[in-house]
Amino acid sequence: MIGSLRENILIFQFFGALITDLHSSFIYKIERVGYNNKFLTGNSLTAEKFLESSQDNVIKVCASVTFKNYIKRNWEEYEPNKICEADRVAIKANIVHLMLSSPEQIQKQHYGREDFPQKWPDLLTEMVNRFQSGDFHVINGVLRTAHSLFKRYRHEFKSNELWTEIKLVLDAFALPLTNLFKATIELCSTHANDASALRILFSSLILISKLFYSLNFQDLPEFFEDNMETWMNNFHTLLTLDNKLLQTDLVSNAIQFLASVCERPHYKNLFEDQNTLTSICEKVIVPNMEFRAADEEAFEDNSEEYIRRDLEGSDIDTRRRAACDLVRGLCKFFEGPVTGIFSGYVNSMLQEYAKNPSVNWKHKDAAIYLVTSLASKAQTQKHGITQANELVNLTEFFVNHILPDLKSANVNEFPVLKADGIKYIMIFRNQVPKEHLLVSIPLLINHLQAESIVVHTYAAHALERLFTMRGPNNATLFTAAEIAPFVEILLTNLFKALTLPGSSENEYIMKAIMRSFSLLQEAIIPYIPTLISQLTQKLLAVSKNPSKPHFNHYMFEAICLSIRITCKANPAAVVNFEEALFLVFTEILQNDVQEFIPYVFQVMSLLLETHKNDIPSSYMALFPHLLQPVLWERTGNIPALVRLLQAFLERGSNTIASAAADKIPGLLGVFQKLIASKANDHQGFYLLNSIIEHMPPESVDQYRKQIFILLFQRLQNSKTTKFIKSFLVFINLYCIKYGALALQEIFDGIQPKMFGMVLEKIIIPEIQKVSGNVEKKICAVGITKLLTECPPMMDTEYTKLWTPLLQSLIGLFELPEDDTIPDEEHFIDIEDTPGYQTAFSQLAFAGKKEHDPVGQMVNNPKIHLAQSLHKLSTACPGRVPSMVSTSLNAEALQYLQGYLQAASVTLL
Repeated sequence: MIGSLRENILIFQFFGALITDLHSSFIYKIERVGYNNKFLTGNSLTAEKFLESSQDNVIKVCASVTFKNYIKRNWEEYEPNKICEADRVAIKANIVHLMLSSPEQIQKQHYGREDFPQKWPDLLTEMVNRFQSGDFHVINGVLRTAHSLFKRYRHEFKSNELWTEIKLVLDAFALPLTNLFKATIELCSTHANDASALRILFSSLILISKLFYSLNFQDLPEFFEDNMETWMNNFHTLLTLDNKLLQTDLVSNAIQFLASVCERPHYKNLFEDQNTLTSICEKVIVPNMEFRAADEEAFEDNSEEYIRRDLEGSDIDTRRRAACDLVRGLCKFFEGPVTGIFSGYVNSMLQEYAKNPSVNWKHKDAAIYLVTSLASKAQTQKHGITQANELVNLTEFFVNHILPDLKSANVNEFPVLKADGIKYIMIFRNQVPKEHLLVSIPLLINHLQAESIVVHTYAAHALERLFTMRGPNNATLFTAAEIAPFVEILLTNLFKALTLPGSSENEYIMKAIMRSFSLLQEAIIPYIPTLISQLTQKLLAVSKNPSKPHFNHYMFEAICLSIRITCKANPAAVVNFEEALFLVFTEILQNDVQEFIPYVFQVMSLLLETHKNDIPSSYMALFPHLLQPVLWERTGNIPALVRLLQAFLERGSNTIASAAADKIPGLLGVFQKLIASKANDHQGFYLLNSIIEHMPPESVDQYRKQIFILLFQRLQNSKTTKFIKSFLVFINLYCIKYGALALQEIFDGIQPKMFGMVLEKIIIPEIQKVSGNVEKKICAVGITKLLTECPPMMDTEYTKLWTPLLQSLIGLFELPEDDTIPDEEHFIDIEDTPGYQTAFSQLAFAGKKEHDPVGQMVNNPKIHLAQSLHKLSTACPGRVPSMVSTSLNAEALQYLQGYLQAASVTLL
């Protein structure tokens, strides 16, 4: 039996302290020790001493999180031995008091979900009693706990059990919550000039609002229906409150609540009256659409956060966003009346702006935001507005009120309105006609020079979004020819924008550079020498301290595009890129810039694959270093390194065989390491397939048997579907490269009759799992060789497997892919990699073209099978038709006859 709950939490707090010093795997082991109840006993420290204010609060929070996670994992009924009943009773008896006397961060760790309400019936009573304390630190702790318990009512399906629980909660909690709401509102009036008191009180009101929302979500309870006037009057007071000391959180929550109510059909009647709609529009929505002082401050001084909130949709807690959601909610049932009401407000705001633009610019800002809210019915970040309010003439508003601001010669005048206009283009790009968008492109290019970070960022983002729009036939809406007149100024201004204060690593600008390259293609070639110089300078600068992952990714994508576009027109130009990039790449590798090394290897692969002849000496000097084990310890390096080694093998196998033969064991050592890993075994097969396909046979003769032994050991110890699929592709590629007889001999050389076991246990039953067109083609050609070019298949005990093998090949051609995974594979643990690992990010524009190693040899594998069977039947007349007709099932035989007919051959 554990001692007091406090003593047990001390144990977790003690180990929580270790979090700051010990490796996470050690903490993992400590938590596992908790399965033993003895772990929870025998602690002699006193709670009072540990909970003194002098103790490190970070440690307490770590401890509370650890304790909560321990409870979460081990409390379930089906694991009763993890925490005994006596301990459960002790925890529930003490947890509320201990939590409410702890700091706020610890109060946020919630414990009640499993037992409430059936096994913890007195929890509500204890919580309600705490409302009488008058201590809002305690009260907020109770409210947070209640929110963690009740918020699930918002998304659970209706059931008798749920209704019973909600009634239990309402009976105990609804009246005390209402009284607390009224008392807190009154205290807000009393302390109207005390900012610190208001912050606490309004944090309580936010939680109370959330609880009200949860308790009313499933249906309107009788208690709240009877007390609706109390709640609504006070909500209205909060909505119209204008206390300069307050944050906007409560107002936002209240408006969001109203927005959720008005969207629900059974509350529709509450909003049908025209006066109600007008009042909401006038008193709630319009005032909260205003560009507030805090918005202006963020726009000017914290632009990165402003952009993140505005562009990426993380402004969910702002008044503007809440007001916008309320407009959309009202438009669901009252689109016509709401549009009519707001049209008058929009016109009035625009008239006020026109009287004195320099003073009244916020009126136009609100008007644009209101139009945007009114017109936006459905929206995605990728496509902008996908469904618009047809009652709003978006094109007319664009021409009359957006274009004039953007056409102004002074790009720095009224920056908020400039940003509004650019955002309007972004959002409504699918609704505004193409000719108007085309007019806006040079205007957006001009705004790349704006001093405001928000304005030039929005300009870059708008250009990037426009360049990804699709037109007829799924092609880009704007062609390179249409953008050609602006190429020079576009590229100049984009790179200049990276020199503006605050935007040296602006991901939106770099993404626009990448997208411009991709759209313009050959049109950028005259500018490439200057562009690649600027990109390498930027690469060198950011490699000193990489801090913006998206910016870095788009930068490498732009470099890859430069290489692809230029070398497609002039392959010899690859040398120029190597001269420009290799110095920077060398510095990155020497300084071990982990974030950039996988990118460097991908770009080097692209460069090497561009060479048409042998590998240049500069690459060969690097080759031994790529085999160093330390590089392969980082999982993020593996895909890029394998790709680079494949490029070496593809372009320089003869050079490696002659000048670096001593490195072949190292190459196979890499294969051995990869093949042992469930996470990376497919990468090992990529490497092995390249070795088999490209290396001269004599250079790997001595290693072949050991390669197969390693593969069989892995099959025996840890067979997975992924491994089987890769293994099948490999052995069929081997068969194509070295011949069917060589495959049979190497199998039987390892162990007598192993060839038959592989056919019977792996190839025939598993071939249907192979996926990918090239992979299936390799397997089809390899199996065809086994059927028609392997004498033991016709003259030994292996002959009995001939027809089943043919049947499986026809199945590979005609049956759906077998994508089932054995149940036990769902529980396979991929190897845990300790410590931080830089993730691998595939560069889209460094992508490797799919390689077909049998492309020139075989065009149609079905025809190839028919021709090969015909050739075999010519060598041994009568046998093949007999084997086919007696053992092949009727459906497979019908398919085979179709292949023979298509190839214009017969079986003799």
